[in-house]
Amino acid sequence: MSSPAELEVLVIGIGNLLRRDDAVGRIIAQRLRERAIPGLRVLEQDGETTELLEAWAGADTVFVIDAISSGARPGTIRRIDAVRLNLRRRIFRGSTHSFGLSEAVELARTLHRLPRRLIVYGIEGKFFGPGAEVSVEVTKAAAQLASLIIAELAPNRAISRNHRAPKEHAGTQKAGVP
Repeated sequence: MSSPAELEVLVIGIGNLLRRDDAVGRIIAQRLRERAIPGLRVLEQDGETTELLEAWAGADTVFVIDAISSGARPGTIRRIDAVRLNLRRRIFRGSTHSFGLSEAVELARTLHRLPRRLIVYGIEGKFFGPGAEVSVEVTKAAAQLASLIIAELAPNRAISRNHRAPKEHAGTQKAGVP
């Protein structure tokens, strides 16, 4: 197994498999792990702050995926360049983590421990109560986001005919589910 410093790309899927749409980060992580993409390491976590900091220590490029609750339409995908933009804690309020992703990113920023490239993908959830069933909107968005990440990871940033990788920018980007 590679050490974090040797990794080309790390994907961390955050969520709770027993809180419905909150599971989306882990679901996408499982899909990406099944693809066995060379140079890609995939982790699943509950989003605890220190675990996240440890997981991306030494990594150059990190993608983190989590459910969000911003009031947008369920299934909406947001892409945030977390190196350039502070995460807004309020969009992660649907999460079951009390201290988690937003705090981890901002603590890492303060400690100068952010990866060189940290992209956070959030999928707007619909249901966060107890249960294992994920909403239709989030299930569709999960499939779309898994494809978008694979396209973004392509060696020469090649884009498939059916999916366009989001452009890198300082703000957030929304992509609705077709």
